[in-house]
Parts: sequence; C-alpha cells; structure tokens
Amino acid sequence: MIDDDPEPPPAKPSKSSLVAKLFSGRSSAENRLEKTPDLKLSVNQITTYRWLFEDDIAGYRHAGIDGIGLWYPKLVEFGEDRAVDLLAESGLSVSSVSWVGGFTGRNGYAFDDAIREAKETIRTAARINAESVIVMSGSRAGHTANHARRLLIQGLDELAGFACEYGVRLAVQPMMRLYARDWTFLATLDETLAVLDECQFANVGMVFDAYHLWQEDRLLERIPEIAPRVSLLQLSDWHREPQSQYDQALIGDGQIPLDEILQAFVEAGYQRHCEVSVWSEELWKSDYEELLSQCRSRFDNLVAAPVS
Repeated sequence: MIDDDPEPPPAKPSKSSLVAKLFSGRSSAENRLEKTPDLKLSVNQITTYRWLFEDDIAGYRHAGIDGIGLWYPKLVEFGEDRAVDLLAESGLSVSSVSWVGGFTGRNGYAFDDAIREAKETIRTAARINAESVIVMSGSRAGHTANHARRLLIQGLDELAGFACEYGVRLAVQPMMRLYARDWTFLATLDETLAVLDECQFANVGMVFDAYHLWQEDRLLERIPEIAPRVSLLQLSDWHREPQSQYDQALIGDGQIPLDEILQAFVEAGYQRHCEVSVWSEELWKSDYEELLSQCRSRFDNLVAAPVS
C-alpha cells in the first residue's frame, strides 16, 4: 500500500463552519448555467488537505463543484457508513478514490497485503458509486525495471476482474520522475500505455494528470489516441521547476496550456470528470473557500475559452 501522508503534513484545524451550510438553500451549482454538460468539475480532497471529510463535502457543494475525488485516509477516519450517507445526501458524484497499489513492496507491504487492501478499497468505491480507483505502482524498490513492471501487471490482473464485478474502473497513474522513489515508476505515456496493452481489461485505464504529462512530445496530436483509455483527467498547473513533490500550482497560475488540452479531450469524446488535484504546501495553508471558488470560475473560463 502506498504511504498516504505527504510530508510534512499540515495540522488539521477544528471543524469548519461550512458544515452548517451543507443543506442551507441552493448551492452555487444550482444557481449557475451549465456551460459544458459533458465535463464535470471535481476536486480531490488532497487539494483541501487540512479540512475534515465533512468540511470537504460541505465546501465543495457550497462552491458549486460537481464531484469529489476521495482521499482514502480521510474517508476511513470519518467512517465508511457515515461517508456513504453524507455523500448520498450531498448530491456530489465521486470521481475517484485514491489510491491502491504499491505492489513492489516499497513501503514494507507484501504483494498479497497490497492486493487485499486494494480489494477492500474497491468494495468501498462501489458503495459510494466512485467512477474509478487510482492505482499507483509503487517505486521499483530495488527490483529490476522488468520485474517491477511484472508485479504491476500481476496486480492489475488480479484486481481487474474483481473490480469489474463491482462496477469499478481502475486508473493507473504515471507521474514525473521526481515522484519515482515514493509513488510510481511509471513516468510517461508510452510506459503507461504499454502496461494497459499487456493488461487488456476493459475496466483498466489510466489517469491523465496534466501536471505530469503536459511536456510529452506531440501531446495534443496524441490525445485522440489516448482519450478512450483515460479513466480520469486530473488538473493542476506548473508555475516553476518543482522544488519538491508538493510544489504544484492552481489551474490558471502556471504554464500548462490547459485550455488546449481540455479542448482536445472534448473533441476526442472525453465525458468523464475533470478533477482538480493540487499537491501544494503553499496552497494547503490558504483559504479553502476562496481556493474552491477559484477552481470553479477558472475551470469554467478554461472550457469556455475559444482555442485558435
């Protein structure tokens, strides 16, 4: 299993007053015109790292966010049964559950332990109607590249049929090399697509995270090819050469041509969630209500902006 706690973890505050707003009147989503019916905006709970589970639900709904990407440790802390009920009441769709994997044993988990915990997460994902469960391979952990890849494919083979029975998609996530020691040895589109080709299960796709893949050669040309295999589109921005794993920027604050990437996915037929997932020590200290408001308005601007 992947180590779920970024370092250093900011202290969590006391319960937000946003919970009291959860069902008080119409949400921002109900008051705005739907500009892009095929694209739903979701926010991953790691973006609002310091909030409690119930604060996330209330805050996202109040900001007019359509869906939520669940960070499994927050769900476990809140309680699965309570989470199922609260999510159903909120009307938020669940774009993803993060994360399962670590098949290479980087964090001291045996392969069978990683499979067992992944199955528990998949069962939970089915209960909350999550669209996908994100899979991190884990680092190479001293294995050869070929053996690490075999362990990942073996893990996917064991989980894919199980996930299919529960109506859950698996989404394999590549990340830039900076993250290889802690999260995944997959770093490129081609490496990820090769794994999917060998796995060959219809419910196993990939996460396309713009932050990690925006510098791929001929990216816009390749999106029509890869879009059918993308289970989840994640968004953040690149504002400088990363100083750490937690140095991402909010959409609109960086250099990534997100408008072009989104348009290419729309034209290729992508109709799943667009999930804002920002790993940022700086933003974790910010005002989350304002952060979510910016997520909503900037996403709407991105999808509405004409691209020449």
